[in-house]
Amino acid sequence: MNALNTLWLGARATLFWIGSIPSTLLAGLLVPLAWFFPLKYRYPATTLWNCFNRWWLEVTCGVKYQVIGRENIPTDTAFIVMSNHQSTWETFALPCIFPQHLSWVLKQELLKIPFFGWGLRLLRPIAIDRSAGKAAVKQISQQGKALLAEGISIVIFPEGTRVSPDETVPFKIGGAILASYSGYPVVPVAHNAGKSWRRHAWIKLPGTITVSIGQPIDTKGMKTDAINQQVQAWIEAEKQRLPPIR
Repeated sequence: MNALNTLWLGARATLFWIGSIPSTLLAGLLVPLAWFFPLKYRYPATTLWNCFNRWWLEVTCGVKYQVIGRENIPTDTAFIVMSNHQSTWETFALPCIFPQHLSWVLKQELLKIPFFGWGLRLLRPIAIDRSAGKAAVKQISQQGKALLAEGISIVIFPEGTRVSPDETVPFKIGGAILASYSGYPVVPVAHNAGKSWRRHAWIKLPGTITVSIGQPIDTKGMKTDAINQQVQAWIEAEKQRLPPIR
């Protein structure tokens, strides 16, 4: 990447943030009004911010996406999305890809961010203290099962943090315990967003991110370790099959 191209990509990324930051402030100011509306209207209104930022990233930085396996999204039950985590991009995009109401397992600190955290609260997240150990896992299991019973699907990143596209780390057990405890299916998701928007990187490389949605895994009667192993095996293998960012 030559200096002129780097400068151009940096300018495009700056333009993205020039639009994204005010949209976050505006959403943070308007989102509290959504508390007065029923949940079925509140959720789509809140996730407009996600879809705007995903679209704005495409306009400014040329970051597009394609989805493989939309037909694998269950339509007759809530489910648990277990996805690899490489970038900020998937936190924008997953609510725009899945038509269902999604709740997220996330760290408590995110709720304290002004404006942004206000919107997160409306999504009814499972906000955990990552240092709490077994207490956090218990919270995921109990709160997650209650949300699933209401028809709200759960998104969890079992790696626990953003991981480089070429790196593999053991999956944490929270999502698998929730699946085993609740008996709801797991929908595995693999993507290569980190090859466009790398962790802590200002520049977003133009091209098409691929998101692959796997067939639901029936977790009834499965042990936690077996669920984790099956999900991670599918995600790691699928990552290798995804086309490059172009």
